[in-house]
Amino acid sequence: MEYKIMLESFEGPLDLLLHLIEKAQIDIYDIPINDITEQYINYIYQMEELNLELASDFLVMAATLLEIKSKMLLPQQKTDQNDNIQLELEEVDPRMELVRRLVEYKKYKNISKELRFYEEIQSKIYYKPKEDLTLYEDKEIDLEGLDLNLLIKSLNNILKKRNKTSKSIDINEMQREEYTLEECINDIKIQLENQETIKFSSLLDEECNRKEIVTYFLSVLELIRMKYIYVNQEENFSDLIINKRIKEVH
Repeated sequence: MEYKIMLESFEGPLDLLLHLIEKAQIDIYDIPINDITEQYINYIYQMEELNLELASDFLVMAATLLEIKSKMLLPQQKTDQNDNIQLELEEVDPRMELVRRLVEYKKYKNISKELRFYEEIQSKIYYKPKEDLTLYEDKEIDLEGLDLNLLIKSLNNILKKRNKTSKSIDINEMQREEYTLEECINDIKIQLENQETIKFSSLLDEECNRKEIVTYFLSVLELIRMKYIYVNQEENFSDLIINKRIKEVH
């Protein structure tokens, strides 16, 4: 039976080195350079035995580890106490530059994972395409004496009175558009079939949300434009009274 060695893929020498350190649960600020160098070079040998393409960066890191290892083996010079301060400035742990690079690489790697997580979330969100409103361009709605600003203020009052919390959106599911202009217009027409006058508040139940209120308000404006209804108010900011137009008989 043929024996196969499975090697993980790494983005570069720092990625491999960080993997070895984390796997061995080693303190990144106190790397046992002998052990890590041996593990790293063994990995390089395995890649060569499997005839895998070996990037020059991996070989450069191997040489760097061997250099650090050799410096760590050098005996420390004994000095007088007066020279200690000067030596602390001149002699630096040969591992520190490698540690700095590893810490910086780990920071960016963690950030990339977080960004990838948000990318996956955004990939599951779909937005409704912008509607073509050219049909209504340059067409004024005849409100027959009503002030559009007062209507807007009345709408704001309704929204304040029915201040509902928005439902949370599940990004793992396609969100259906709950209320369309066409559906709300048809609903108003059906109610006006039974009675010629209705109040705007009667179109809304206790569980209605902000989107439903706004859609019904736009439906009222559209029916005014179509000359299917006319609207009045008993006083400023009061409920809208919707009246069905009676067709003239010729």
